[in-house]
Amino acid sequence: MKNIVILISGGGSNMLAILKAAQRDNWAAQYQAQVAAVISNKASAGGLVLARAHGVATEVLEHTSFANREDFDAALMQHIDSYATPGNPPLVLLAGFMRILTPGFVNHYAGRLVNIHPSLLPAFAGLNTHQRAIDAGCQVAGATVHLVTPELDQGPILAQAVVPVLPGDSADTLAARVLTQEHLIYPRAVLQLLSR
Repeated sequence: MKNIVILISGGGSNMLAILKAAQRDNWAAQYQAQVAAVISNKASAGGLVLARAHGVATEVLEHTSFANREDFDAALMQHIDSYATPGNPPLVLLAGFMRILTPGFVNHYAGRLVNIHPSLLPAFAGLNTHQRAIDAGCQVAGATVHLVTPELDQGPILAQAVVPVLPGDSADTLAARVLTQEHLIYPRAVLQLLSR
């Protein structure tokens, strides 16, 4: 069985979309894959409650309990790697995990560390993507699922979705429209990885 570990920091809406897709499409039987755990760097993350409600193990590893980013990432790797099965290291999905990961962490999971970003990369890497797209006068915005590399938001693209930027859009209204597409493309991109 291929285990998937999802990392979150907040409400977990993308995590929930993945959990629902995995259950609906029976990833365990079809692809010998399952979401084994959801790990958050914040005990207050609402997504932890959603994960437990779907029967998924949860863990909290507070980044504030560690002296530096390297120590946190090393501990996080130990937790994630505990979900490895013989010959199958876990697939790690970032779903609103609001931490910049160290190169050592990223390299450890090279080719199996996936993120979703709320812009059409390579445009608007980093934060405040929706307002930046509006300010730039973009006619379209969107979301990108990509493999994570040490360079922030620069990894190979697995999937993208485009949404229009409408007259009068605010960052919040655009974000809501993009999020509906994120929930569609992230599970599809994961499924493509599992099908390889």
